[in-house]
Amino acid sequence: MAQGRRGPEQTYCDRLVQDTPFLTGPGRLSEQQVDRIILQLNRYYPQILSNKDAEKFRSPKASLRMRLCDLLGHLQRSGERDCQEFYRALYIHAQPLHSRLPSRHALQDSDCTELDSGAASGELSDRGPVAFLACLGLAAGLALLLYCCPPDPKVLPGSRRVLGFSPVIIDRHVSRFLLTFLTDDLGGL
Repeated sequence: MAQGRRGPEQTYCDRLVQDTPFLTGPGRLSEQQVDRIILQLNRYYPQILSNKDAEKFRSPKASLRMRLCDLLGHLQRSGERDCQEFYRALYIHAQPLHSRLPSRHALQDSDCTELDSGAASGELSDRGPVAFLACLGLAAGLALLLYCCPPDPKVLPGSRRVLGFSPVIIDRHVSRFLLTFLTDDLGGL
């Protein structure tokens, strides 16, 4: 029923029901991680976990699995916001586990078309800033080389004229942009 729901309409409570068997499995969460999650929910959101509840869920008398099952059941009964805060705390204190949750894989599978469309827009920026700086340096170096070294007049007679005017053209456009930027910036003062 609730476990069969997939997609963006799946609530945090539904996700918690789906993820409970995974989270309570052996070796998933350590005692320290569970204690940190409980303390975060208690400190930052005392309306989610009161001091009495936090002490009960941190009691060393019960096994870790039982305390975790009790905590997850308490959060499921408490409501959507409490489940959402649990997921936030889980992300902070156990990020690798959070990324392997069954409900996250279900959401990623249902949103694969959105992920594919997002990947197409990132194709231009996947080379990084070093590649950009290398290309910029190469272009600036070639422009400086052509500008400073006089070309052979027999090979390209008109190139000297074009290259000679290019800094003037670039300077005029850049100075307009900078003046516009400065007037907008100073106008706000």
